[in-house]
Amino acid sequence: MNSPRSRANMVHVYNCHPYASQQIVQVEQEPGLVCCGGGALFVVASGGCKVEAYSVEQEGCPLICRFSTMGTVRSIQHSKTGDYLVTIEEKNSATYLRAYTNWRYQAEGKARVGVRLLGHLLRGASVRGGVQMEIIEIPLSEHPVAVACCSVTGDLLVGCEKTLVLFTLRRPNQQSLQSQSPWPNTQQSSSQSQGQTSSSNQNVSILDFERSVIVHLPKMSLKQVALCGGYVAVQAELEVLVLKLEASSDPQTPDDSSDTNTCDDPLEDQSDLLLIPRQQELLGDRAKDCDIPVSIEKTGLEDKGQYTLSYVLFRRFTPEFFQGCSVEETQLHSLQLYPLYTSSQSASTEEPACVFCFFSLPNAGYLYSLKGGVELLSAYQYPEKVLEAVLTDHLLHVITKNALQCFTVRCAAVAARMEDPYIDTTMKACPPCSLEVCALRMQLFIGLRSVCVYGRHVILLSAADMETPDESERSTQRRELKEHTTLTGIFLAVGIDPATTPALESFLSRPFLSRKWTISSPKETSAAGHGWNLYVVDTVSPLVLYREMVEYSRHYSETNPQAQSLRHLLSEAHLLLCASSLQQSSEGNHTVSLQKDADKQTEGQTEGQTEGQTERQEVQEALRQNCAQLGDCYSRASQKDCHQALPYYRMSGLSVTEVLVRNRPLPSSPHSYGLGFLFYLKHFLFEETEQSLSQESADEVIDIFSQSDPSEIISVCASPSMTNISPARTLRIFQHLEATAGVSVPLTITMATMMLRLDDLPQYTQLMDRHPEMLLVYGFIDEPRLLLHGGGGGPHTRVRPTSLTRQLSKSQPGLLVAGMVALHENNKAQLEQADHIFKELGCENCLLVDFWEATLMASSQEAVIQELLFRLASVYIERLTHTNSGAHSSLPRTRPQRRPLKSADDLINSSSHYGSLYPWLTVLCPAHTTNFQHQEALHKLQSLLCGPSMSIGSVLPLLERLSEETLWGFSLHLLCATRRGQFDSSIEKLLDRCPQAIIAFANHHLQDRHMALWWQKLLPELCDRTRAAADNSILLAALKETLVVVATETSPAQFLELIPDDGTASYFLPHLLRCSQRHLLA
Repeated sequence: MNSPRSRANMVHVYNCHPYASQQIVQVEQEPGLVCCGGGALFVVASGGCKVEAYSVEQEGCPLICRFSTMGTVRSIQHSKTGDYLVTIEEKNSATYLRAYTNWRYQAEGKARVGVRLLGHLLRGASVRGGVQMEIIEIPLSEHPVAVACCSVTGDLLVGCEKTLVLFTLRRPNQQSLQSQSPWPNTQQSSSQSQGQTSSSNQNVSILDFERSVIVHLPKMSLKQVALCGGYVAVQAELEVLVLKLEASSDPQTPDDSSDTNTCDDPLEDQSDLLLIPRQQELLGDRAKDCDIPVSIEKTGLEDKGQYTLSYVLFRRFTPEFFQGCSVEETQLHSLQLYPLYTSSQSASTEEPACVFCFFSLPNAGYLYSLKGGVELLSAYQYPEKVLEAVLTDHLLHVITKNALQCFTVRCAAVAARMEDPYIDTTMKACPPCSLEVCALRMQLFIGLRSVCVYGRHVILLSAADMETPDESERSTQRRELKEHTTLTGIFLAVGIDPATTPALESFLSRPFLSRKWTISSPKETSAAGHGWNLYVVDTVSPLVLYREMVEYSRHYSETNPQAQSLRHLLSEAHLLLCASSLQQSSEGNHTVSLQKDADKQTEGQTEGQTEGQTERQEVQEALRQNCAQLGDCYSRASQKDCHQALPYYRMSGLSVTEVLVRNRPLPSSPHSYGLGFLFYLKHFLFEETEQSLSQESADEVIDIFSQSDPSEIISVCASPSMTNISPARTLRIFQHLEATAGVSVPLTITMATMMLRLDDLPQYTQLMDRHPEMLLVYGFIDEPRLLLHGGGGGPHTRVRPTSLTRQLSKSQPGLLVAGMVALHENNKAQLEQADHIFKELGCENCLLVDFWEATLMASSQEAVIQELLFRLASVYIERLTHTNSGAHSSLPRTRPQRRPLKSADDLINSSSHYGSLYPWLTVLCPAHTTNFQHQEALHKLQSLLCGPSMSIGSVLPLLERLSEETLWGFSLHLLCATRRGQFDSSIEKLLDRCPQAIIAFANHHLQDRHMALWWQKLLPELCDRTRAAADNSILLAALKETLVVVATETSPAQFLELIPDDGTASYFLPHLLRCSQRHLLA
């Protein structure tokens, strides 16, 4: 609960001119009511029975047409969608609601008018093309008080005293109606006349309405209503309620009704009490807690679905007195729901991205945003009593008795954030929705009565200051009281008390002095000419108003560049351009959608589109200029707001060099740089961009940070944008920094880099030898850009090595690999980026593999481990394939250029992923039988297969390239089979190829649960093979070793069953004896 004034924003006043020109509409009779829409101004004569339409888009506002109404018009509204008029009329003490469609046809000078009831379509001429205006009579059970048309859908909302009735706009199928026409030949006979009026018939359509839903508000006396995109707003004297009405496809019986608030007022029967309502503001879901019950009554005649509603906003005010307005005159007015589209939307086909609600008291106006969360955007404090107000996407126009004034609005700020998720980030910015509003220069008039707006045209109705009988009586009473007080004071001054003299008191009670006020008759104004005027005031284009604001801002920039008013004025100009850009984009999308349905395009349309494109380009250029100006403001702002300089400078499209020029210190403060400028410069230099500064600009940047923030100078120098700095000059700055701040590892590495750029290798080596390699690795972690450039944009960002990286690959490859592993493990570089670095260095076959091996030892991420295992297995197989195992020749493209940093033994001893080689592998592939490279690759691959981490399923497709003809190839296939548990086939293959390794194989693998394979598989195989080759000493030795194991692990009975029955039992008896003895001892 907040009072209207506690939420009010401060209003800035700027002497800018929002109005360009004005013209007077030549109206013959005194206007009573006015409204506008569709490029036309509708004027209801004071008699109330005739409507005249004037074109506001043409010079002089010529008359389009005029037509008579069926009663005295009390209210008139125009619908943008459907291009129809709706009126509340009175005739013979009865109130009627009527809609006028195809009113533009009256410009043809024809008087044919069709009158019909709601839902009863006319036949004949109107069906064949709508060649006449139609008046649709809309019956109601209650007297209508207010009407509103939805600019999105064209639906009609009628407000009665306690109910709302929603009528849905329908467009009946014209062809189906013609097929039902009793005059089948009329279409052909009237083709010529239709061709003559084709220009007007293009805008003619058959419209009708269906009563959709009735909403009851028994505790609210409606004064005004508004409708937009499903939002319904109702206004009483001091209350505003906004509802969201939605239609669903779920069927509901006609008897059902939904009561969203059924609270009873315990004081409603106490009519003798004067209750003053309390101030209340309820937003969003809290609005349902208001004491306004709402119920839905479905008509049950047209739709099959049901309507649901939800509370959106409730605001209640208390009567207050302020200067120029009594408590009785404190009433709400100017209720409005305003839609706003983003640049990607079409204003004719889509639901608006933003909907705003505006309403006003005589002394204050309130603007709320409804979509994406209900929020009070602005509270406008008026300097004097406001009669009416109209909201547009650029400005809020208000009228007082003698002035037209406009205020800025925050609609564009909301729409920009709805459209672009990058707003309020380091990429893009927009002035906040809570920015204080400002008032622009007012235009003086006399006797303003009403205002309405179409596009950039503000229509004003003024009338002579002729007081109503009530106003005249009140003013007479005030004059008489003033006269009585004045004369009483005169008598008292001379010592006479009128209260003691009845005759004198009677004399003072007469309106003696007021006779002079009645000498002039108020009819003299009309004697010389009519006392009313109808103005069309054109507002300047947003671009022109923006330029004037920029010119106006120079006053602040010259006197105080850091003034809050300067920033505020430029923010106002930014929002003005944003609103213009949104409007142009939505209109452009609407034009494109219309062109898709059109067959031809006239030359005039082409010229209009070219002008529109030129204007859009000018607005975009102005936006960039404005962003640059806002960047300049925030570049010297305080700690709280300085970060805004970054997104505004980015949106301006300025280069860093141009920003440097704009932020050079003033002569009065030669060494002072703004916090916002430093913030922008840091972000630019710390981000990976392809924009390189010239030597002059780079040296200036180094000077800036050496003066303003020396702690960041190392990071600045490591930026890829600073590749053109003068190394000798920068080295002197670093040496001075080292002398003052002390030695640090990153500073030493950066100084070594400068020496490298000076081709001073001895000094480079001396600097790099200052610290051990581990400390140098920590230095690379602190500043990764010492090794690589371009790694800040994600895993797929292209990176490139630095000059230091290239030197390390030649002189200290181990340090380079260790540094890259450290960057990877600290999330400073991705695996793919490191791969690219080593490929750029031409070390993909040596240092890259060393990096993978080192990363495998250091990494704890399972996904990274499996990826590296697969890569290393692929590399090892590739080396085995292209390296001759018996000679020293190999293919140049895959041969490593230097010895690996880690040998197979080093990896086995230091990494858990590399397992110790199985003993039988040494027997199968003895050392020194192949060249060094081949042997290293074989041992590393065998070690991976012996380790616990390698997935055999992933490496099997790679091993298909290796033949089993060689023993090393056979060993790899046998390793995979063994890892997969295929011991039976492995035993057979090993006995076939290398029986001398079988015992080592069995001792290693046939243990525990596989122990039975000694006598179930190995013993029978050896018996069969020795029987066939009795003189094979290798097989006989293997058989003896096997019998020793069998005799140890089996019982005598089991051993007897294993003895073959081929007459060789005597060979097994010694082993049976040992088995029996062991069993007896056990």
